[in-house]
Amino acid sequence: MAFRSGFVTIIGRPNVGKSTLLNLLTGEKVAIMSSKPQTTRHNIRTVVTTDDYQMVFVDTPGIHKPKNKLGEFMMREALGTLEDVDVIVYLVDARDSKIGPGDASIIEELKKVSTPVILLINKIDLIDKHLLLPLIDEYSKAYDFKEIIPVSALEGKTRAIVLDEIYKYLPEGEKYYPDDMLTDQSQRVLAQELIREKMLNLLSDEVPHGIGIEVVRFKEPTPERDVIDIDANIYCEKESHKGIVIGKNGVMLKKVGTLARQEMEALFGSKVNLKLWVKVKEDWRNSDYMLNELGYKSQG
Repeated sequence: MAFRSGFVTIIGRPNVGKSTLLNLLTGEKVAIMSSKPQTTRHNIRTVVTTDDYQMVFVDTPGIHKPKNKLGEFMMREALGTLEDVDVIVYLVDARDSKIGPGDASIIEELKKVSTPVILLINKIDLIDKHLLLPLIDEYSKAYDFKEIIPVSALEGKTRAIVLDEIYKYLPEGEKYYPDDMLTDQSQRVLAQELIREKMLNLLSDEVPHGIGIEVVRFKEPTPERDVIDIDANIYCEKESHKGIVIGKNGVMLKKVGTLARQEMEALFGSKVNLKLWVKVKEDWRNSDYMLNELGYKSQG
Protein backbone atom coordinates (compact mmCIF):
# COMPACT_ATOMS: atom_id res chain seq x y z
CA MET A 1 0.00 0.00 0.00
CA ALA A 2 1.49 3.35 -1.03
CA PHE A 3 2.25 5.85 1.74
CA ARG A 4 -0.11 8.83 1.66
CA SER A 5 0.15 12.22 3.32
CA GLY A 6 -1.77 15.45 3.28
CA PHE A 7 -3.62 18.22 5.02
CA VAL A 8 -7.21 17.81 6.25
CA THR A 9 -9.36 20.70 7.46
CA ILE A 10 -12.35 20.24 9.77
CA ILE A 11 -15.03 22.90 9.20
CA GLY A 12 -18.56 23.59 10.39
CA ARG A 13 -20.72 26.02 12.30
CA PRO A 14 -19.87 26.78 15.94
CA ASN A 15 -20.54 24.01 18.45
CA VAL A 16 -21.03 21.10 16.04
CA GLY A 17 -18.24 19.09 17.69
CA LYS A 18 -15.14 19.89 15.62
CA SER A 19 -12.74 19.98 18.56
CA THR A 20 -14.26 16.80 20.04
CA LEU A 21 -13.72 15.06 16.69
CA LEU A 22 -10.15 16.35 16.40
CA ASN A 23 -9.27 15.06 19.86
CA LEU A 24 -10.83 11.68 19.00
CA LEU A 25 -8.92 11.37 15.70
CA THR A 26 -5.57 12.32 17.22
CA GLY A 27 -6.09 10.35 20.42
CA GLU A 28 -4.85 13.31 22.47
CA LYS A 29 -6.39 16.45 23.87
CA VAL A 30 -5.02 19.19 21.65
CA ALA A 31 -8.11 21.30 20.98
CA ILE A 32 -10.06 22.95 23.76
CA MET A 33 -13.60 21.74 24.25
CA SER A 34 -16.59 23.60 25.59
CA SER A 35 -20.35 23.47 25.27
CA LYS A 36 -20.21 27.12 24.24
CA PRO A 37 -19.89 28.10 20.56
CA GLN A 38 -16.79 29.69 19.00
CA THR A 39 -14.41 27.91 21.34
CA THR A 40 -11.58 27.61 18.81
CA ARG A 41 -10.06 30.92 17.74
CA HIS A 42 -6.96 29.77 15.87
CA ASN A 43 -6.40 27.12 13.24
CA ILE A 44 -4.84 24.31 15.28
CA ARG A 45 -2.67 21.76 13.47
CA THR A 46 -2.34 18.24 14.78
CA VAL A 47 -0.59 15.28 13.23
CA VAL A 48 -1.62 11.61 13.03
CA THR A 49 1.13 9.33 11.71
CA THR A 50 0.89 5.58 11.04
CA ASP A 51 2.83 3.13 8.84
CA ASP A 52 0.42 3.92 5.98
CA TYR A 53 -0.20 7.66 6.18
CA GLN A 54 0.42 11.02 7.81
CA MET A 55 -2.63 13.25 8.20
CA VAL A 56 -2.17 16.85 9.28
CA PHE A 57 -5.47 18.09 10.70
CA VAL A 58 -6.41 21.76 10.80
CA ASP A 59 -9.16 22.48 13.34
CA THR A 60 -10.74 25.81 12.43
CA PRO A 61 -12.92 28.32 14.26
CA GLY A 62 -16.66 27.74 13.80
CA ILE A 63 -17.99 29.56 10.75
CA HIS A 64 -20.31 32.37 11.82
CA LYS A 65 -21.21 35.97 10.98
CA PRO A 66 -18.52 38.13 12.60
CA LYS A 67 -19.54 40.83 15.07
CA ASN A 68 -16.08 42.33 15.68
CA LYS A 69 -12.48 42.25 14.43
CA LEU A 70 -11.76 39.06 16.38
CA GLY A 71 -14.71 37.44 14.57
CA GLU A 72 -13.38 38.68 11.22
CA PHE A 73 -9.97 37.16 12.01
CA MET A 74 -11.62 33.84 12.92
CA MET A 75 -13.55 33.73 9.62
CA ARG A 76 -10.39 34.45 7.58
CA GLU A 77 -8.71 31.61 9.46
CA ALA A 78 -11.57 29.17 8.79
CA LEU A 79 -12.32 29.94 5.14
CA GLY A 80 -8.66 30.43 4.23
CA THR A 81 -7.96 26.72 4.66
CA LEU A 82 -10.43 25.37 2.09
CA GLU A 83 -8.26 25.74 -1.01
CA ASP A 84 -4.97 24.84 0.66
CA VAL A 85 -5.81 21.35 1.94
CA ASP A 86 -6.20 17.90 0.38
CA VAL A 87 -9.45 16.88 2.09
CA ILE A 88 -12.25 18.85 3.78
CA VAL A 89 -14.21 17.21 6.61
CA TYR A 90 -17.44 19.14 7.01
CA LEU A 91 -19.33 18.59 10.27
CA VAL A 92 -23.06 19.27 10.74
CA ASP A 93 -25.43 18.64 13.64
CA ALA A 94 -27.82 15.68 13.28
CA ARG A 95 -30.37 17.54 15.43
CA ASP A 96 -30.97 20.08 12.64
CA SER A 97 -34.05 18.92 10.76
CA LYS A 98 -32.95 20.74 7.61
CA ILE A 99 -30.14 22.83 6.14
CA GLY A 100 -30.23 26.20 7.90
CA PRO A 101 -28.83 29.52 6.65
CA GLY A 102 -25.45 28.96 8.34
CA ASP A 103 -24.85 25.62 6.63
CA ALA A 104 -26.26 26.93 3.34
CA SER A 105 -23.59 29.66 3.33
CA ILE A 106 -20.85 27.09 4.09
CA ILE A 107 -22.04 24.98 1.15
CA GLU A 108 -21.79 28.07 -1.08
CA GLU A 109 -18.15 28.48 0.04
CA LEU A 110 -17.48 24.79 -0.72
CA LYS A 111 -18.76 25.26 -4.27
CA LYS A 112 -15.90 27.70 -4.89
CA VAL A 113 -13.18 25.07 -4.34
CA SER A 114 -12.33 21.74 -5.95
CA THR A 115 -11.14 20.01 -2.75
CA PRO A 116 -12.92 16.68 -1.98
CA VAL A 117 -15.45 17.07 0.85
CA ILE A 118 -16.55 14.36 3.31
CA LEU A 119 -19.74 15.24 5.20
CA LEU A 120 -20.07 13.97 8.78
CA ILE A 121 -23.51 14.24 10.35
CA ASN A 122 -22.49 14.38 14.02
CA LYS A 123 -24.36 13.78 17.30
CA ILE A 124 -26.49 10.91 15.96
CA ASP A 125 -26.54 9.57 19.53
CA LEU A 126 -28.92 12.44 20.37
CA ILE A 127 -31.66 11.76 17.78
CA ASP A 128 -34.03 9.03 16.58
CA LYS A 129 -32.33 7.28 13.67
CA HIS A 130 -35.35 7.60 11.33
CA LEU A 131 -34.78 11.38 11.26
CA LEU A 132 -31.42 10.88 9.53
CA LEU A 133 -32.60 9.81 6.08
CA PRO A 134 -34.41 13.07 5.17
CA LEU A 135 -31.36 15.07 6.34
CA ILE A 136 -28.94 12.89 4.34
CA ASP A 137 -31.20 13.27 1.31
CA GLU A 138 -31.29 17.07 1.63
CA TYR A 139 -27.50 17.38 1.95
CA SER A 140 -26.87 15.01 -0.98
CA LYS A 141 -29.04 17.26 -3.19
CA ALA A 142 -27.32 20.45 -1.97
CA TYR A 143 -23.74 19.40 -2.80
CA ASP A 144 -21.81 16.53 -4.37
CA PHE A 145 -20.13 15.17 -1.23
CA LYS A 146 -17.62 12.34 -1.68
CA GLU A 147 -19.12 10.60 1.35
CA ILE A 148 -21.94 11.31 3.81
CA ILE A 149 -21.39 9.51 7.12
CA PRO A 150 -23.60 9.70 10.25
CA VAL A 151 -21.34 9.61 13.34
CA SER A 152 -20.99 10.39 17.02
CA ALA A 153 -17.66 12.06 17.82
CA LEU A 154 -18.06 10.69 21.37
CA GLU A 155 -17.82 7.05 20.25
CA GLY A 156 -14.44 5.37 19.82
CA LYS A 157 -15.48 3.40 16.74
CA THR A 158 -15.97 6.66 14.84
CA ARG A 159 -12.19 7.17 14.74
CA ALA A 160 -11.40 4.25 12.41
CA ILE A 161 -14.41 4.97 10.17
CA VAL A 162 -13.41 8.59 9.59
CA LEU A 163 -9.66 7.96 9.21
CA ASP A 164 -10.31 5.19 6.65
CA GLU A 165 -12.52 7.50 4.58
CA ILE A 166 -10.01 10.36 4.66
CA TYR A 167 -7.21 8.00 3.60
CA LYS A 168 -9.03 7.24 0.33
CA TYR A 169 -8.73 10.87 -0.78
CA LEU A 170 -5.19 11.65 0.40
CA PRO A 171 -2.50 11.93 -2.30
CA GLU A 172 0.58 9.69 -2.24
CA GLY A 173 3.48 11.54 -0.68
CA GLU A 174 6.19 11.88 1.95
CA LYS A 175 5.81 12.85 5.60
CA TYR A 176 5.62 16.55 6.44
CA TYR A 177 6.47 16.16 10.12
CA PRO A 178 8.54 13.81 12.34
CA ASP A 179 6.78 10.60 13.50
CA ASP A 180 6.50 11.72 17.12
CA MET A 181 5.09 15.19 16.44
CA LEU A 182 1.54 15.67 17.69
CA THR A 183 0.87 19.38 17.21
CA ASP A 184 2.53 22.51 15.84
CA GLN A 185 1.16 24.51 18.77
CA SER A 186 3.84 25.66 21.20
CA GLN A 187 3.47 24.83 24.89
CA ARG A 188 2.90 28.54 25.48
CA VAL A 189 -0.15 28.54 23.15
CA LEU A 190 -1.45 25.27 24.63
CA ALA A 191 -1.19 26.81 28.11
CA GLN A 192 -3.10 29.89 26.93
CA GLU A 193 -5.84 27.74 25.37
CA LEU A 194 -6.21 25.54 28.47
CA ILE A 195 -6.75 28.59 30.68
CA ARG A 196 -9.36 29.88 28.22
CA GLU A 197 -11.11 26.50 28.12
CA LYS A 198 -11.53 26.48 31.89
CA MET A 199 -13.01 29.98 31.79
CA LEU A 200 -15.42 28.99 29.00
CA ASN A 201 -16.62 26.02 31.02
CA LEU A 202 -16.91 27.74 34.39
CA LEU A 203 -18.21 31.22 33.59
CA SER A 204 -21.69 32.50 32.74
CA ASP A 205 -22.58 32.95 29.07
CA GLU A 206 -21.92 36.63 28.46
CA VAL A 207 -18.40 36.76 29.88
CA PRO A 208 -16.18 34.13 28.19
CA HIS A 209 -16.14 35.44 24.62
CA GLY A 210 -14.94 38.78 25.93
CA ILE A 211 -11.91 37.09 27.47
CA GLY A 212 -8.42 36.99 26.02
CA ILE A 213 -5.42 35.19 27.54
CA GLU A 214 -1.83 36.36 27.20
CA VAL A 215 0.98 34.18 28.56
CA VAL A 216 3.53 36.82 29.53
CA ARG A 217 6.09 34.41 31.00
CA PHE A 218 6.85 30.77 30.20
CA LYS A 219 10.00 29.56 31.92
CA GLU A 220 11.14 26.05 31.03
CA PRO A 221 12.33 23.65 33.75
CA THR A 222 16.05 23.64 34.61
CA PRO A 223 18.22 20.83 36.04
CA GLU A 224 18.05 22.64 39.39
CA ARG A 225 14.29 23.28 39.31
CA ASP A 226 11.99 20.81 37.59
CA VAL A 227 9.04 23.21 37.30
CA ILE A 228 7.51 25.22 34.44
CA ASP A 229 6.75 28.78 35.59
CA ILE A 230 3.80 30.33 33.74
CA ASP A 231 2.45 33.86 34.30
CA ALA A 232 -0.67 34.84 32.35
CA ASN A 233 -2.88 37.91 32.02
CA ILE A 234 -6.62 37.39 31.62
CA TYR A 235 -8.15 40.32 29.73
CA CYS A 236 -11.86 41.07 29.98
CA GLU A 237 -13.88 43.90 28.46
CA LYS A 238 -15.74 45.28 31.48
CA GLU A 239 -14.99 46.02 35.12
CA SER A 240 -18.10 44.01 36.08
CA HIS A 241 -16.70 41.01 34.18
CA LYS A 242 -13.45 41.29 36.14
CA GLY A 243 -15.40 40.70 39.36
CA ILE A 244 -17.08 37.64 37.87
CA VAL A 245 -13.76 36.22 36.65
CA ILE A 246 -12.13 36.65 40.06
CA GLY A 247 -15.23 35.51 41.97
CA LYS A 248 -16.12 36.06 45.61
CA ASN A 249 -12.94 35.98 47.70
CA GLY A 250 -11.04 34.95 44.54
CA VAL A 251 -12.72 31.54 44.42
CA MET A 252 -13.43 31.48 40.65
CA LEU A 253 -9.91 32.53 39.63
CA LYS A 254 -8.42 29.96 41.99
CA LYS A 255 -10.63 27.23 40.52
CA VAL A 256 -9.65 28.18 36.95
CA GLY A 257 -5.97 28.19 37.95
CA THR A 258 -6.14 24.81 39.69
CA LEU A 259 -7.95 23.03 36.84
CA ALA A 260 -5.71 24.57 34.15
CA ARG A 261 -2.55 23.74 36.10
CA GLN A 262 -3.58 20.10 36.61
CA GLU A 263 -4.23 19.66 32.90
CA MET A 264 -0.97 21.41 31.92
CA GLU A 265 0.99 19.12 34.22
CA ALA A 266 -0.59 16.07 32.58
CA LEU A 267 0.03 17.45 29.07
CA PHE A 268 3.58 18.75 29.62
CA GLY A 269 4.75 15.94 31.92
CA SER A 270 6.15 18.43 34.42
CA LYS A 271 5.16 20.36 37.54
CA VAL A 272 3.64 23.76 36.73
CA ASN A 273 3.66 26.93 38.80
CA LEU A 274 0.80 29.02 37.33
CA LYS A 275 0.05 32.64 38.25
CA LEU A 276 -2.97 34.51 36.84
CA TRP A 277 -3.79 38.23 36.76
CA VAL A 278 -7.09 39.76 35.60
CA LYS A 279 -7.04 43.07 33.68
CA VAL A 280 -9.73 45.17 31.98
CA LYS A 281 -9.20 46.24 28.35
CA GLU A 282 -12.43 47.70 27.02
CA ASP A 283 -13.52 46.45 23.59
CA TRP A 284 -10.20 44.61 23.05
CA ARG A 285 -11.83 42.38 20.40
CA ASN A 286 -11.92 45.45 18.09
CA SER A 287 -8.38 46.60 18.86
CA ASP A 288 -5.82 45.69 16.19
CA TYR A 289 -3.04 46.18 18.74
CA MET A 290 -4.61 43.85 21.32
CA LEU A 291 -5.52 41.18 18.74
CA ASN A 292 -1.92 41.24 17.54
CA GLU A 293 -0.61 41.03 21.11
CA LEU A 294 -2.81 38.01 21.85
CA GLY A 295 -1.67 36.17 18.71
CA TYR A 296 -4.61 36.87 16.40
CA LYS A 297 -2.41 38.19 13.62
CA SER A 298 -4.23 40.03 10.88
CA GLN A 299 -3.51 38.93 7.32
CA GLY A 300 -4.07 41.21 4.39
